[in-house]
Amino acid sequence: MMKGLKKWRLFSLLTVMTVFLSACGEEYISTLRPAGAVGKEQLDILILAIWIMTLVVVVVSAIYLVAFFKFRRTKVGENHMPKQVEGSHTLEVIWTVIPIILLIILAVPTLTYTYKFADVAAMDEVDEEGNKTALTVNVTAKLYWWEFEYPNQGIITAQELVVPTGEKVYFNLIASDVKHSFWIPAVGGKMDTNVDGINKFYLQFDKESAGLNDGEGVFYGKCAELCGPSHALMDFKVKALEPEAFNAWVTAMQATEGQTADRESSDIGEATFANSCLGCHAVSAVAGNGLGPNLTTFGDRNRVAGFLEHTAENTANWIKDPEPYKPGNTMTGTYNVSPEEAEAIADYLMTLSVEK
Repeated sequence: MMKGLKKWRLFSLLTVMTVFLSACGEEYISTLRPAGAVGKEQLDILILAIWIMTLVVVVVSAIYLVAFFKFRRTKVGENHMPKQVEGSHTLEVIWTVIPIILLIILAVPTLTYTYKFADVAAMDEVDEEGNKTALTVNVTAKLYWWEFEYPNQGIITAQELVVPTGEKVYFNLIASDVKHSFWIPAVGGKMDTNVDGINKFYLQFDKESAGLNDGEGVFYGKCAELCGPSHALMDFKVKALEPEAFNAWVTAMQATEGQTADRESSDIGEATFANSCLGCHAVSAVAGNGLGPNLTTFGDRNRVAGFLEHTAENTANWIKDPEPYKPGNTMTGTYNVSPEEAEAIADYLMTLSVEK
């Protein structure tokens, strides 16, 4: 009786897991529903590997079943001695050559695509005026957030990567503290970000993110390397726009040059931000690298701290004490503001926008 109950418990557990895993097919984060050329090619390799593994399982299972049913003692008798094939050159050649062939079938496209994805020579190509023709983004992974610099456009943003559709986007990947890994499941990747060297690769975004049914119009990016207590919360969002919309976004970002918070402002939130936060957080996309995330587009974001719902309340709670939300983050304890000041800062941050 107990043995039967244990089987039903296992079955129930598997059923529950199936329900939860069924949500993994969402287009904004699923590797099985690629939205770019790199993701599609990587999925092709995955499918090829699955077919090869399936073939092996089917053949081995078939041989096992044939042996199981054909050579049962009740069928061949107790004294039957099967033909001895030890040392058979034919069999040794078969079970050596076939695996080699299967490995070659898998290795050739894998190596081909690996070198293809690593081909970043176009990053250095220039037009007649000496301007680089490819869009390059410098990605810096930090505990526990992401910085995106567009060196050719002279702008910086954080937590939300904005890219055009229909063209290759090249990435320089580096980490400022510990090893992280840059991954956009629905588009392609992933690749480590190291503190002692730059990794380079490219992705292509073939679909606008605005139409995604997650209600936010973004693809999800993840850190895919265990990097500390808040590793699971080190997310970023990706907005894929038509080239015209992307160019308009770049122009709006460049127009924030010189923008800053006023210490003497009548807005309590702006004044408090200028006196308490401006040393780490810039509010201009042309301000250069800062110790903390660039907040120029905070009002346009989809999440607070990468994973909280984008509301003034959550922003204020994060400012008051970020440690419960992201343990080990580098903002904890850097400054103290009153609850009223935190709420005022949150209201001010919600006004920072280049898209509205």
